[in-house]
Amino acid sequence: MAHVRARNRKHPHDDAPDTSAQFRRLAEMPEGPEKKALRQEVVRAWMPMAARLSRQFRNRGEALEDLEQVAHLGLVKAVGRYDPARGNAFESFAVPTIVGELKRHFRDHMWGVHVPRRVQELRNRVRSASMSLATTADDRFPPTADIAEAAGLTEDEVRTGLQALESYATLSLDATLTDTGDGYSLIDTFGSAEPGFDRAVDREAVRPHLRRLPEREREILYLRFFCDMTQSRIAERMGISQMHVSRLITTTCARVCERVEADRAAAA
Repeated sequence: MAHVRARNRKHPHDDAPDTSAQFRRLAEMPEGPEKKALRQEVVRAWMPMAARLSRQFRNRGEALEDLEQVAHLGLVKAVGRYDPARGNAFESFAVPTIVGELKRHFRDHMWGVHVPRRVQELRNRVRSASMSLATTADDRFPPTADIAEAAGLTEDEVRTGLQALESYATLSLDATLTDTGDGYSLIDTFGSAEPGFDRAVDREAVRPHLRRLPEREREILYLRFFCDMTQSRIAERMGISQMHVSRLITTTCARVCERVEADRAAAA
């Protein structure tokens, strides 16, 4: 009588086949082509259930075909690891394995930026709570306090989860920011390197050391770099040879650079 009741009891998964006999055979068979073929037969029998589980994760930015592939991978792992001697039904072991594989796929491959696992979990709880609250509040985004109460989180945790909502997918730099059709994109808002800033910093760094130079060297540098005079004209004006002017410019610039580098090293 008990056997009849067990046979008539509704299976918790309508699409779950009866493969208990195959699993018992797998447990007794040695590794080899025959066992591999039987294992593949069991996997094919359970693929409809794996596909059904993958559909629970649709509309989250991933193609259903890819989700089914991930679910099938989890199914293969479950079939390989299942031990019928433990006395549990296969589906009670397979379902968490498949769902876990799907969640890992989203965690490891679908986030546009690296987000810690704890923050990902907060994001999921905040998302679920806000969606359930929105259905009863004219679809308006609920306040942080209401989300915290519904999700069993602190308001700080909710704010962290809300920030993670925007980290799930990245925005292309070519994405258009306006609807005016002028082609203005996100990359147009980025600044570019400005060499003038570095020149301003360098000038301020050498200024005090230039003031300490002897008057002749300071005048030679002024004529060469600020008045754009040639070395020959400077030599004529100063009453010295062009070679002497060249040597003074080289040694003076090197001395000033050494002092600037010493100042930067001391500041660091």
